[in-house]
Amino acid sequence: MRAKRRNKMLLVLGLVALCAVAVGLTLYALRSNINLFFSPVQIAAGEAPVDRQLRAGGMVKEGSVHRDSDSLDVSFVVTDYVDDVEVRYSGILPDLFREGQGVVVVGELTGDGYIAADKVLAKHDENYMPPEVAEALEDAGYSPADYKQAGPGTSQ
Repeated sequence: MRAKRRNKMLLVLGLVALCAVAVGLTLYALRSNINLFFSPVQIAAGEAPVDRQLRAGGMVKEGSVHRDSDSLDVSFVVTDYVDDVEVRYSGILPDLFREGQGVVVVGELTGDGYIAADKVLAKHDENYMPPEVAEALEDAGYSPADYKQAGPGTSQ
């Protein structure tokens, strides 16, 4: 009876150890693929990881879009009307991209403080705001309606 009980206990312990290793390896593999959303306030506060993929969003600041005439390079500023972050992107921007509109960018925060974007996502109509952007703006003490009232060039 003792040998049988010991074998069962070893089998159960082995299965638990195997499951723990499988979960640990899965979490390790997923860690590098996670891209969290950060607002300009969080980026300015140093909460965003440097040289790791992330998503950032807010409104495109009026007068901040600068296009390179010789290439597809473009730079612009994303703001939550509290802090700003510069974004540099090389590629074709979405048709709905314009100043004063909400965007979400996917890219890496560089050591120089700007985001090197891989993707730029623009909102699809005047009433839509990405949930992450709306939540980040509300966390900063604003509502999406405040941004429509704020108008171009407003910063606080």
